[in-house]
Amino acid sequence: MIKGLLILLVSAVMLLQVTSLAAPLEVPHENEILAVVQRMVSVFEDVEDFTCETEVTYYDEGVEDQRWRVKFFFKKERQFRVDFSSPYKGLSIFYRGGGEKLTVRPFRFIPALSFSLSIDDAIARTPSGQRIDQTDVGYSIRFVFNNLRSIEQRENEFHEDEERITFLFWAMDYIEGKSLEKYRVFVSKRIWFPLRVERYDHEGKLIELIIFRNHTINSHLEDTIFVSWNSISNYS
Repeated sequence: MIKGLLILLVSAVMLLQVTSLAAPLEVPHENEILAVVQRMVSVFEDVEDFTCETEVTYYDEGVEDQRWRVKFFFKKERQFRVDFSSPYKGLSIFYRGGGEKLTVRPFRFIPALSFSLSIDDAIARTPSGQRIDQTDVGYSIRFVFNNLRSIEQRENEFHEDEERITFLFWAMDYIEGKSLEKYRVFVSKRIWFPLRVERYDHEGKLIELIIFRNHTINSHLEDTIFVSWNSISNYS
């Protein structure tokens, strides 16, 4: 009988050890992802300005359709500037958050030539339908954070190495919030900004691929960078 009790006790101790080792694996990936996104939100709150080069590839039925290359400038108080390399080489767009108008300068070497458009104008939207105020990194971070808390996650995917973290999450589309989609995000552990975002429809077809390169953060960008030649009076 004593021998039986000893065996039972040893078995119980071993079971507790195995359970304690396995416990971290039972933590839902949603919690890990949310912790990463909260870190991104915290870092972004301390950002005064940044620039980055962005390449966006748009797909139609899984086949590459268009590719855009731009340099994005951002400053607190939601000042935006986008300089195109492709497909509209030389074109720049200027916008101050909260406004109903943006300024388009077709040729950077002729700063006096520019005109105003509504922020909702189709000409000023991306092929996926984004307005300029839906294109910055801060919008993307808030989009991930809000959807993680409001949309039931169908898959768990979370990977981490020395340089970056990769995770997948489900969300309503970031244009109108009407279609369920999934997004795979690659985050730099050095700056806690996204490096790459893959967007899929609910069937798993690739819709959009965004790559961010050459981030420069808190470089004290001058206000004049965000003002086109003929819009100074509008923004003063």
